[in-house]
Order: sequence, then structure tokens, then C-alpha cells
Amino acid sequence: MIRILLNGANGRMGQVVAALAKESDLYEVVAGADTYNGLNNSFKVYPSLDECTEKADVIIDFSNSQGLEGILSYAQKKKLPVVIATTGHTKEQLKLMQTVSENIPIFISSNMSIGVNLLIDLVKKATVVLGDAYDIEIIEKHHNNKLDAPSGTALSIAEAISGMKQSPMEYTYDRHNVRKKRDKKEIGISSVRGGTIVGEHEVIFAGPDEVIEIKHHAASRQIFAEGALRAAVFLAGKKKGMYSMKDIIN
Repeated sequence: MIRILLNGANGRMGQVVAALAKESDLYEVVAGADTYNGLNNSFKVYPSLDECTEKADVIIDFSNSQGLEGILSYAQKKKLPVVIATTGHTKEQLKLMQTVSENIPIFISSNMSIGVNLLIDLVKKATVVLGDAYDIEIIEKHHNNKLDAPSGTALSIAEAISGMKQSPMEYTYDRHNVRKKRDKKEIGISSVRGGTIVGEHEVIFAGPDEVIEIKHHAASRQIFAEGALRAAVFLAGKKKGMYSMKDIIN
């Protein structure tokens, strides 16, 4: 059984992870950390990771990107693998993860859904097959409480597309003040924030006389929790280094 230390335990995603883990024989949440402690859990929740004393096999982080440095510091000190399930990291934070991964295993994905990562694979293939004759647009939709825009997943999709091209693509986030013909090296990225939308990502390939759409719709947060737990099982016992959902689905 994989023993999990859950950072952000009392958040929406943390609670979904805890509920799924409770129903499984594969993993157990042995302790959690959260600045909010107004919920009753079957495990102890500390105000910070540094106060956790329970022995664990892996950390799952579903808090927010601002606490990354503290999480990595604790993980290094305890020599624990860590699954980073938050988004919105700065370039400096991504570099820090790369550095820390020289000492411990780190798993990071802009989206913990297996389906979304399959979408990225399909989009990469479509980019190669369709070539430069097709204009590419990415539309992402999320709930009105999401802080970052565009989503980390939308950016990951754009980077995957750009990586399949001969030369880097340019990302266009807003066209309202741009009065010029669309450039062939352009990827349009649009964000929608509203209601309780869990998450939708759509990639449009608009070509001569036809349009191809590849879309993923998340019906609940459970798919992200399941992906994070799957990543925890995958990461436990792994050697130091950086890992992602690509290592699971390939």
C-alpha cells in the first residue's frame, strides 16, 4: 500500500483525492497539510508540511503554485517523491523543479487527466499529418474561480503543437486590437471563465474547406484525482528525475 502525504488536503481536489484513497486498497492518506483546518478527516491535517511526522512514500500536492518552494524543500529533506498537481508555475519555479529532481523523483503534469494527455498525443499527430495548411486555435473553459489564464493545459497543448513544427509558433491571446491577416506561425489561445465548468479543452484545425476538432470535456474533478493517485503509485520507488503523464501513457 502506498502511503500518501496530501498537501492541500482540505481543498476541493484534496478532498476528492482523500475520498478515492479511502475506497481503495492501493493507497492510504496517512496525513495532510492545509492552512485551513475546518474539516473533519480520517487523517490528521497539519497547518504545514514541516509539522508532519507520519511516514509516507510519496507527496501529492494539490495546493497552489505559491507554496512550491516549501514543498520541494520538505520533500528533499525527507527524501520523498512528490507529485505536483498544481499549475501556474513561473519559469523560475520550473527551473527549481528541474534542479530538485536531481535529488528526488518529481512528477509534474499541467493536467492529471489521462484523457487530456491522450488528446495532446492526438493533437501532435494531427499537427504532423495536416501540416501548415491548417490554422490552429485552442479554446479552454474553466470555472469562475480559476486564477490563471490561459490554463496550464492549454499552454502544454500549444507547446506540443509548436514542438512538431519546423520553427517555433507564436501564441496570440487577444485579437481585439490587432487588425492584420492571421499569420501562419500563429496559434490562437482563448480562455473562458464561468460558472462551475470543471474543464474543457478544444483544439481546432481549420483548413481549406474542412475543420477538424479534437476536444476533451471533464465532467467531474474525480478524473484529476484518479490521475494524481495513479501518478503516486507510478512514482513510488522511482529513481530521481523528472516524470510526467507521458511516462505513464507511453
